[in-house]
Amino acid sequence: MILQALKDYYDRKTDLPRQGFEKKEIPYILVLDSAGKPIALNETYEGTGKQRKAKPYIVPQAVKRASNIAANLLWDNPEYALGIPIKGSPERVQEQHQKFKERIDELGDIDDAGLKVIKLFLQVSDKKALLENFGEAYKNLLEDKNGNLSFQLAGEAELILENQKIRNAIESMLFDEDSIKQICLVSGEDEVIERLHSSIKGVAGAQSSGANIISFNLDAFRSYGKEQGGNSPVGKRAAFAYTTALNHLLSKDSTQKMLVGDATTVFWASKETNLENEWSFFFRDPPKDDPDRGTRAVESLFNSIKTGALSTEAQNRFYVLGLAPNASRISIRFWIVNTVAGMAEKIAQHFEDIRIVHGPKESDFLSLFRLLVSTASQGKSENIPPNLAGDTIRSILEGLPYPETLLQALVRRNRAEQSKKDKNGRAEPNVTYPRAAFIKACINRKIRFYNQNIKEELKMSLDSTNTNIGYRLGRLFAALEKIQEEASPGINATIRDRFYGAASGTPVTVFPNLMRLKNHHLAKLESQGRRINFERLIGEIASAGIDGNTGFPATLAIADQGKFAIGYYHQRQDFFTKIN
Repeated sequence: MILQALKDYYDRKTDLPRQGFEKKEIPYILVLDSAGKPIALNETYEGTGKQRKAKPYIVPQAVKRASNIAANLLWDNPEYALGIPIKGSPERVQEQHQKFKERIDELGDIDDAGLKVIKLFLQVSDKKALLENFGEAYKNLLEDKNGNLSFQLAGEAELILENQKIRNAIESMLFDEDSIKQICLVSGEDEVIERLHSSIKGVAGAQSSGANIISFNLDAFRSYGKEQGGNSPVGKRAAFAYTTALNHLLSKDSTQKMLVGDATTVFWASKETNLENEWSFFFRDPPKDDPDRGTRAVESLFNSIKTGALSTEAQNRFYVLGLAPNASRISIRFWIVNTVAGMAEKIAQHFEDIRIVHGPKESDFLSLFRLLVSTASQGKSENIPPNLAGDTIRSILEGLPYPETLLQALVRRNRAEQSKKDKNGRAEPNVTYPRAAFIKACINRKIRFYNQNIKEELKMSLDSTNTNIGYRLGRLFAALEKIQEEASPGINATIRDRFYGAASGTPVTVFPNLMRLKNHHLAKLESQGRRINFERLIGEIASAGIDGNTGFPATLAIADQGKFAIGYYHQRQDFFTKIN
């Protein structure tokens, strides 16, 4: 199914390389005159720093090599293309260079001026002496780890390998009519089977030279005496199509990929759709030069659902593929298929679930990246718990409850981040906006999934009718903290800094003492009206099952600890919300 969907994507994309070719960055171009003499060594790099990259060209497809000697056709590194030792021994480099010449000879006798000058140049024994005249460019070529080189005829705009006669010759070499054919598992047709599939590059954490989704490199992986790709027969055309499509989706400039935890995620549709371009903005932080980009994307999504604009996308299938490194292979972390309309509804439900009251400077819609970072220690993405990101995005896109480990991670962060200070030295809240939004979503989605009659248990803002003990205790804790803050302005550490963890996990150990302490704080308030308001609030909160020293439970379950956090967050937000 995955390979078929990728092949279909390749078939509908008219700008991808045709069979036998691939798009490759070629940093160095050696310009030859009509006698085969080098007259220039041009660098194609543009940009600086991380934005620096070489110009891409459509070149003959790269060969598979590890420790073996195998040359690319009309382009390669300096050891193969020029026979100049850099890392390898002189003897091995000469073998590599000879293989490079033999690959060109396989094209046959083509009447092409460019091919003739390349052959003339390759006959020169001391190429190093000629190329040293190019100074800095030649030095850069030898030091560049990605220093692939190709050839150009003086006075021509294109590379020699781009000549149509050469391309026709390459295409005619692709298939041997006498080769044994089998049924291709992707196309269902009789085809020549691909023995070694092209490498997939661009998966975070995988080998930089690329890795494979399909490979059989040990006897234990083989069956019935079949070798390599014969164990999973995929035709050469289908293998080229799926690998080219996937490498295109994973390329540096791709707008259809994103990193979700340790899973590199790509997405596409069976037919062209706006969701392909908008999808990543739902889940990653917006670009710094356009901070409202994600908000606009979510608003557009909601409008499309409300107006029925997505009804025409009911048959257009949408695919999401999560890939993770696994030694020399690539593992499938998740594979999700839905219609464009169905996928849009699932995403919209996620944003509806995480809606919660927040400060005026906060964004209405939180990216998945920001939500997941709220579960990590020190707020660093590398500390996001393993597999959590992949499990969470699967829950979102399949409409399932969020993973249990997510709620546990969020509750742990609330308890762990006591007395944390921001860059200005002010105490930061234990229950931040992203964390509160995610906890609310976890609880409501689970309740709705198992009981569809209950739309939600936790509201977007303060709910004075909610009688859950965890929610009530969270509100009470927020009220007690507010009383302390007003009684002792400028206090360095409040009860939240010292007792939040115990109050949310084992309430009976701290609340009786805090209730007695609040009388001392109330007595310090100068405004009698303010004292009366706080006493009314405490009475209203405690009226639903909290009875003095005996009404506090010994422990709270994880779900109730989450509700404690939401009650605390709602009550704190209500204190600072202007009432009209």
